[in-house]
Amino acid sequence: MTRLRFLAFALLCLPAAASAQAPDWAHAQRVEVRLSSFAFTPSTIHLRAGRPVVLHLVNAGSGGHDFTAPDFFASAQVRPQDRAAVGKGSVDLRGHRSTDIALVPKAGRYPLKCSHTLHKTFGMSGQILVD
Repeated sequence: MTRLRFLAFALLCLPAAASAQAPDWAHAQRVEVRLSSFAFTPSTIHLRAGRPVVLHLVNAGSGGHDFTAPDFFASAQVRPQDRAAVGKGSVDLRGHRSTDIALVPKAGRYPLKCSHTLHKTFGMSGQILVD
């Protein structure tokens, strides 16, 4: 095979190779997490390593809360269009708002908290377990 043909063949195969490795977001598990006045429900979130998941984050309160887990987000493969919403390992939600964050988690135990003033002190913390 000539070099030019090889390059053309390689370029044609790139989209197929990229799509073969992309997570299937349409069939991802959906996990709802409610953020309310000083609690996450559930407070322990169980996920499967390497399996796509959509975190449906719902702020049930009138005030702002966030879902802060920097180590979790840093180790996960976050869907490209959701990366901007995960600023510095945290997803901020104003009152009565919700958002979806799709990702593929990596095995581990990760702390979770709301970083708003005193919210963690009042009990707004939890953990994410990925096995």
